[in-house]
Amino acid sequence: MANLKEVRNRITSVTSTQQITKAMKMVSAAKLKRATNAIIQLRPYATKLREILAQVSASVEGNNSPFTQDRIPTKVLIIVVTSNRGLAGAFNANAIKTANNLIATKYADQFARGDVSIIAIGKRGQDFFSKRDFKVIGNNNELFNNLDFENVSKITEYVMDQFKEGNIDRVEVVYNQFRNAAVQILTSEQILPLLPENKEDDNVAELDYIIEPSKEKIIEELIPKAIKIQLYKAVLDSHASEHGARMTAMDKATENAGDLLRQLKLSYNQARQAAITTELTEIVSGAAALSNG
Repeated sequence: MANLKEVRNRITSVTSTQQITKAMKMVSAAKLKRATNAIIQLRPYATKLREILAQVSASVEGNNSPFTQDRIPTKVLIIVVTSNRGLAGAFNANAIKTANNLIATKYADQFARGDVSIIAIGKRGQDFFSKRDFKVIGNNNELFNNLDFENVSKITEYVMDQFKEGNIDRVEVVYNQFRNAAVQILTSEQILPLLPENKEDDNVAELDYIIEPSKEKIIEELIPKAIKIQLYKAVLDSHASEHGARMTAMDKATENAGDLLRQLKLSYNQARQAAITTELTEIVSGAAALSNG
């Protein structure tokens, strides 16, 4: 059994760790509230934008937008959204694993030829792919320091330009979709080329929009906007998921620290009791020896 000093030191260390994990849980809970509000506010807008785009596009013959042209995916770009920090359970590892599986199963031939590129949003993904045999484009670790539509749009505009020039044939994004603090759904979505929405119900009446100046002009404006919104939504989803995962991980760590403290205090009391018993035994034995002498 460990001596009293060792157990006391461990109790002090675990108590300090528990205070840190509890504080991190509270910080993540506050950040999660703001991140959740941002993604909840964006989702209806993104959904309505895609709905309008789908309905207007369906009424226009021959969509000539360069962003809807489906080509053979010779050169592929994967956007992987992770976080800058750890201590969020399997949040980052799962996103990286999903991206690797996507490449291995869907784009193995392109990867073997060196035609798969990576844009990592988040330091964890950036570090992982940079240290391995991947072509990593740029560094976006500072994005989360000022996360807004304008900064995310800079990445989207670069990707759109590359696709338009024919340097990239397909773009997919891998991220954690936020459901709640305990549930994040790993998702991979195709951003380019922009695919038309599938109509689940053909009986739904189409809305008759009043459009100015023309449907063609509106489509030309809406498609780049929809692509930017799609990536922005993925980043916001991942940002909220990160704080949810970290809050859950720190809550579990705090509980585990509490369980360990109870075990250590029990061990401490047992060691203390054993020490007292030993001292009493020595005293009694000494007294008995003196009386016999």
